[in-house]
Amino acid sequence: MAGKGKRLKQAYGLINRDAFYPVEKAVDLIKQGAKAKFDETIEIAMNLGIDPRHSDQNVRGVVLLPHGTGKSLRVAVFAKGPKAEAAKAAGADIVGAEDLAEKVQAGQIDFDRCIATPDMMGVVGKLGKVLGPRGLMPNPKLGTVTNDVAEAIKASKGGQVEFRAEKAGLIHAGIGKASFGKDAIIDNVKAFVGAVNRAKPSGAKGTYIKKVSLSSTMGAGVKLEISSLVGG
Repeated sequence: MAGKGKRLKQAYGLINRDAFYPVEKAVDLIKQGAKAKFDETIEIAMNLGIDPRHSDQNVRGVVLLPHGTGKSLRVAVFAKGPKAEAAKAAGADIVGAEDLAEKVQAGQIDFDRCIATPDMMGVVGKLGKVLGPRGLMPNPKLGTVTNDVAEAIKASKGGQVEFRAEKAGLIHAGIGKASFGKDAIIDNVKAFVGAVNRAKPSGAKGTYIKKVSLSSTMGAGVKLEISSLVGG
């Protein structure tokens, strides 16, 4: 704990915690402060002017980051017959039907993304109480209920990130690694913020994007100038 405290103190020494930085400067500071012995994840947090308790203020979607996340996702696919074979050929880590549902129901959830063909939703739908709270429930709006399982697997493993507003209108996600080049991180940040901005719900009033901050796993948070992300 002492080591972590020292690292954080050094990281905070690089920034003015009351200041808002252009994204280019913020990424410089984040990379300078990422001194852990592992490749730290670059994390983004957004505070939105919404109340997710109201159905017309939900914010949810997906974004394909131009430079990926730097993380290898394990993908599970619910499919049968030729679709199951297509999923295996496309690199799915786990493929199954009723047998996979039984494993999930028993708590064997060894995957980060779940895809299902439409004909399997009768089986998958019964797993809502297990998959839903973990954000793993397949959803046609997110492209995870589809007959084109190969394309969905490719997107999932190629840097697609799901986002969803939590209580108090907060969204957070990993959008890269500290080892990424500066420009790659900036591109990913702008792609993520742009996707959230385009997902503005009809019921949102007033300022939609209230605050955006960036940090590394073990580093200090840096507040960003929103105008440097969405052009005003």
